[in-house]
Amino acid sequence: MDIIVLKPSATEEDLRHIVKKLESRGLKANISKGTERIVIGVIGDTSKITEEEEDALRVMTGIEEVMRILKPYKLASRDFRAEDTVINVREKIIGGKKIHVIAGPCAVENKTMLMNIAEKVREAGASFIRGGAYKPRTSPYSFQGLGEEGLQYLAEAREKTGLPVVTEIMDPRDIEVILKYTDIVQIGARNMQNFRLLLEVGSCDKPVLLKRGLSATIKEWLMAAEYVMSRGNQQVILCERGIRTFETATRNTLDLSAVPVLKQLTHLPVVVDPSHGVGKWDLVAPMAKASVAAGADGLLIEVHTNPEEAMSDGEQSLKPGQFKKLMEELKLIAAAVGREI
Repeated sequence: MDIIVLKPSATEEDLRHIVKKLESRGLKANISKGTERIVIGVIGDTSKITEEEEDALRVMTGIEEVMRILKPYKLASRDFRAEDTVINVREKIIGGKKIHVIAGPCAVENKTMLMNIAEKVREAGASFIRGGAYKPRTSPYSFQGLGEEGLQYLAEAREKTGLPVVTEIMDPRDIEVILKYTDIVQIGARNMQNFRLLLEVGSCDKPVLLKRGLSATIKEWLMAAEYVMSRGNQQVILCERGIRTFETATRNTLDLSAVPVLKQLTHLPVVVDPSHGVGKWDLVAPMAKASVAAGADGLLIEVHTNPEEAMSDGEQSLKPGQFKKLMEELKLIAAAVGREI
């Protein structure tokens, strides 16, 4: 028994009694209060619960149904929560009708550059500013980011433009300083299965943008989300950013089929990063449009005022003028599928 559905008439006393019973069996209860029903996700090794114990639960006051689910990701599953999860970040709702665009440079290089880009993407219609202060690079000799100085610049950009901040965490030891400055904590592709890091961000109260691993299956990706959610943080946003295949024409293979698949399997918001997905600036716009058509709740797009001089991922970055043009085109695609940018 992995999910317990309560009757509409169930009282708070009924709920407390059920939770206490689960805890006496060494299990934890994750409570989701919907508009019509309260659903309890049972966390722990439920295989040890016998049929007799399960039947005893069924007769408890307030319980309508007890279900076992086959999916190993329980909290992230639509079986646990039928309604789409929406996440409120400084009054910007991710997972609703509006498609939010998170834009900015791959790395925060200096204050002047970041402020300039933040102003331009805001004017073009972006909802969030992104930028890396701690950079996971393939080479140890590449630019690794400005650290806390970069975070301070991001916070200043938010103050100036009103755009909430999205930035990546790489090390659990940095969580305190990153939470001080950011609005959404990003887990990069290389850290999707860094389980210690997932548990750490699962204990915080900031939304987590979880990127798909380089070669991760959708099941593995959702299990990573489960790690975060199992610690109490239900504010998870899934980000498709391309996977590693045999194809070399693009940086990665952007798996847009993942968007409708996830919409069936999970209630969590899904965003797409076409910049990392293709790795070439001239392919970003068509893939961004396709992402919106596929049902994405948001986009991550890298923007740089001078990509030729960028210290990270210049090849896949749009210039502000190109980004502005794309935003106008995306409005038409969004309207065609009943959404808005």
